[in-house]
Amino acid sequence: MLLRTVEQTASTNEDLLADARAGAPEGSWLRAVTQSAGRGRMGRHWESPPGNLFASTLVRLQPHDPSPATLTLVAVVALHEVACTYAPGVRFTIKWPNDLMASGAKLAGILLERAENAVIVGIGVNLAHFPLGLDRPVSSLAALTGHAPEAGEFCHDLADAFARWLGRWRNEGLGAVTRAWEAAAHAPGSALTANLADGESLTGLYAGLDLDGALKLRLADGTSRVIHAGDVFEV
Repeated sequence: MLLRTVEQTASTNEDLLADARAGAPEGSWLRAVTQSAGRGRMGRHWESPPGNLFASTLVRLQPHDPSPATLTLVAVVALHEVACTYAPGVRFTIKWPNDLMASGAKLAGILLERAENAVIVGIGVNLAHFPLGLDRPVSSLAALTGHAPEAGEFCHDLADAFARWLGRWRNEGLGAVTRAWEAAAHAPGSALTANLADGESLTGLYAGLDLDGALKLRLADGTSRVIHAGDVFEV
């Protein structure tokens, strides 16, 4: 593990993409105390005040690895594990595909970006602060527990957990990761609404994950849909 910290940058993902093109090895991590142009999924702006975690890591794809898109499941399973150790009294859950939640409020997000055989896994966690005025509930570890973990220490523990889960993903297959994901995610049969990128909205019952980590929904007419991308909310 190679963990580097900078005081400020535009985006840890952008910086690590550049490092990847220059030959940086797998296991490289970059953490910023703050970012000026952080972003989430679907191009959303990600607020980046000091005290929260803004970090990215590099995975070099190998010939027999599972689908690169499933690295988002690896990341959130590792993040869930670490969050539970820092706040054992809080019940954390995972919302498909990669949001860490507590009592319906989001605490973290994950963004994958790829350049040839390199996948950058960007992770943002609300440790000390959470943004106001959003269209969905959000929270932070400090708001839940009264104490914010130190971002560097949290990142070090997350890097260790990610390396372990990456090894399982690579050596045991995606099943080992999806079992851990499902144990921490929506209860089977939960009513979910999926807002898709093309504007379609689907409501159905959660029916687990597909072989590639996509979300399966059982619709009211008895048919099933497999969701590969979209915003998902519990009904």
